[in-house]
Amino acid sequence: MNVLPIGIIGTGKYVPEKILTNADLEKMVETNDEWIVSRTGIRERHIAAPDQATSDLAYEAAIQAIEKAGMTAADLDLIVVATITPDMSFPSTACILQDKLGAKKAAAFDLSAACSGFVYALGAATSMLQMGMYKNALIIGADTLSRITDYTDRNTCVLFGDGAGAVVIGEVGEGRGFKAFDLGAEGAGGELLKLPAGGSRTPASADTLEAKQHFIQMSGREVFKFAVKVMNTATVDVLNKAGMSKDEIDLFIPHQANVRIINSAMERLNLTEDRVMINVQKYANTSAASIPLALVEAVEEGRIKEGDKVVMVGFGGGLTWGASVIVW
Repeated sequence: MNVLPIGIIGTGKYVPEKILTNADLEKMVETNDEWIVSRTGIRERHIAAPDQATSDLAYEAAIQAIEKAGMTAADLDLIVVATITPDMSFPSTACILQDKLGAKKAAAFDLSAACSGFVYALGAATSMLQMGMYKNALIIGADTLSRITDYTDRNTCVLFGDGAGAVVIGEVGEGRGFKAFDLGAEGAGGELLKLPAGGSRTPASADTLEAKQHFIQMSGREVFKFAVKVMNTATVDVLNKAGMSKDEIDLFIPHQANVRIINSAMERLNLTEDRVMINVQKYANTSAASIPLALVEAVEEGRIKEGDKVVMVGFGGGLTWGASVIVW
């Protein structure tokens, strides 16, 4: 069976207008700019307005990607939204977005794999298109982490921001498109990064609110160790699947969680700065939006040209990881 070459044919991104700087955080918790920058590389993050939900961020990124693909929303066959901050438990954010876009013929679902979600969604949708199930798909990574961040916890509140990145994928020329995916999970590490309450295990109650169980809880040191390890192994594994070497990477787009994790990956993979996309300083960790925001910004800056070999790799709650290789 011939597998169709599937690649990215349109891109878009959106971040809310409000910016929360390290100086702003100094007034909220016991922290300072030097401490935050030296440990994370983050200088500011964007925060959604009170009336903005994840679907609103996703919509703004989506309309850009659809336009860049030379399509209309009516042309879409599939919408996948990777998010851990859906508008509500159900209907899915993808269905809410489908209605907002007017994409009446598109199937729609959400995917939850935390910061690895965008790569997971790309892998799932690419497989569907390669099999001929659909002709095109809108894939969005979008999160509004400010809604689940405890701004009295100095260990976590400096790390997160809001945003959305979108791509349209479809058939591309021979030799182009996605060459391999490597998706994985280590469920035993689930306790290291979680949002404890609000699900069927621990429904929302006065007690869960008082205990702040509706905010992100993270064992930072353990997650850091996992990230450093998996960024390297997932990259090596996906390159092996694609029949490529580290030397062939034209641009490496890692999950933007912490500049020290990125620097460690660069060192292990022997990559120089000109071959790595870093924008964590502007947006902080936006979970599923992180990689597409970096990808779209790299496209806008002219850092990706036709024929380039691009590696995207992320890690996140679950614990999960995901990596992909695409020839642009």
